[in-house]
Amino acid sequence: MHLPNLTARHLFLHHHALTEPRHGPAKGADLSALIDRIGFVQVDSITTVERAHHMILWARRHSYRPPALKPLLEQKRALFEHWTHDASIVPMALFPQWKHRFARDATRLHANWQRWFRDGYEAQFDTILNRIAAHGPVSSADVGEGEARGKGGWWDWHPSKTALEWLWRTGQISVTRRDAFRKVYDLTENVIPVEFRRAETSPEEHCDWACSTALANLGFADETEIARYWHAVDKPAVQDWARGEISAGRLIRITVEQADGSLRPALARPDLAARVQALPEAPTGLRILSPFDPALRDRARIERLFGFHYRIEVFVPEAKRQYGYYVFPVLEGTQLIGRIDAKADRTCATLRIRAFWPEPGIRHIKARHARLARELDRLAQFANCAACDYAADWQRAPLSPAR
Repeated sequence: MHLPNLTARHLFLHHHALTEPRHGPAKGADLSALIDRIGFVQVDSITTVERAHHMILWARRHSYRPPALKPLLEQKRALFEHWTHDASIVPMALFPQWKHRFARDATRLHANWQRWFRDGYEAQFDTILNRIAAHGPVSSADVGEGEARGKGGWWDWHPSKTALEWLWRTGQISVTRRDAFRKVYDLTENVIPVEFRRAETSPEEHCDWACSTALANLGFADETEIARYWHAVDKPAVQDWARGEISAGRLIRITVEQADGSLRPALARPDLAARVQALPEAPTGLRILSPFDPALRDRARIERLFGFHYRIEVFVPEAKRQYGYYVFPVLEGTQLIGRIDAKADRTCATLRIRAFWPEPGIRHIKARHARLARELDRLAQFANCAACDYAADWQRAPLSPAR
């Protein structure tokens, strides 16, 4: 089977809940179901407009507001926070699969962390576990009394901070809540419901889960993209899994047209044609996406499918930035049409629009301008801003991205 590029983009976005109307409930069980559908929601601290996890959910449900997420994480325990490719919010039902990650990280991180971090963190493991058991949850601010604080930058942690992260990454403690975005940890037995702590999966079941759910959330993918989705299994394991699924008739090989017209092999379930036939009408609306949206997670895949080259420039020196510190990709229908530099000025409750760079071939037409203005008004409301303020030169000419 062959997927034309427009169909491939439409299907991919549909699997990420980016093709349907954005009205509807966005709290409680409905919000939990949305997160389950898109797989994970990456957590990030940058608040240029709003934090990434909130932007991701708002892009799909305009009724979403940040306070709706906290009860699912901290009270109902429908979700938990841990590592995928980065810190993310994940459906609680997946916790049994994370036991394999805990075991793997306990081995893999040992050598790396001894090189990266200061000595002494291993000696703090029992101290921290005993303290939590006796006195309750702690954050990094509550531990490490008397330990020298490093001056080497973001990752120069004191030993107790490193120990906290180690114990979290290996599953011995869990994030019970965040206070002012600082992680607060408790013993895993006090955070994760017992039925998920006790559930076990074999390595073979774990591999099948990792590959099957990655493919389900991507719609179609090659072995590299499947391995990259959860970072749970490596490419050789995916290749072995794919051979078995193809032999059993549960997987087919297809070709997918890329944005440049070339063809790329991929894997899909045999019901692919039926799923394409059942796709809703292609959307025409415009959405402003977080740079950390799950649909944008695999930058190489996005560039191949959409012809959209995106790199976040937070860590690029200002003089070398091509676009800006933190610019938001703009999705119109099934096309990524540009990127916008916007910042919430909370001193005067104003969303400041600094620049919009359209992709080559995207014109500033009245209808598109009106759609963008409406979406920016909604974004301002979401960010608790009363109005938008546009820079005089905000409509920029297309740039040829650096490659």
